[in-house]
Amino acid sequence: MGRIAAVVSVSLDGVMQGPGRADEDTRGGFTHGGWAQGYADPEQGRVIGEHMAAFGGGLLFGRRTYEDFYGVWPHRTDNPFTEVLDRTDKYVCTRTQSGPLPWQNSILLAGDAVASVGRLRAEQPELELVVLGSGQLLRALMGAGMIDEYLLQIHPLVLGSGQRLFDAVETSALRLTDSVTTTTGVVMATYRPAEQE
Repeated sequence: MGRIAAVVSVSLDGVMQGPGRADEDTRGGFTHGGWAQGYADPEQGRVIGEHMAAFGGGLLFGRRTYEDFYGVWPHRTDNPFTEVLDRTDKYVCTRTQSGPLPWQNSILLAGDAVASVGRLRAEQPELELVVLGSGQLLRALMGAGMIDEYLLQIHPLVLGSGQRLFDAVETSALRLTDSVTTTTGVVMATYRPAEQE
């Protein structure tokens, strides 16, 4: 069966909300948006690229993250990541949207996310997916035991507030399979559920 990997930026205290921009996600009065800016380096890009290539089947998004990515990436023509995202199949879990999605190669998974992803995996058992961000979706999939690997980009800062990756998640043992520290102090740690061993 195809695997699902989560690629997530987190602070030392586990916050995953709004890493990219000040206005990315202000829910709950979050004022620390853009906290991951300034930490990128070539090593981080290399590790993410290798990880995503290993799970080359497609991207899996929640609706909010998909809309955020669509609002930014298709309009950037100054980097190769835009072309990769455009070509990649993008599966979008949503309870609220119907009809065609605006970004090329986008597939709507309507209704309950766990059930929709479960059906997708049954229909395409070799499909491998990467979840980028998408906290609500990710926590639902984690709760259902559907995440096979985590690439956590652990940033060297404490935010003190914001939505955390492992909020309201059952106890789960993970096994570290790889780690790389970037020049900016980001620890790129790859974990797999211990029960998979």
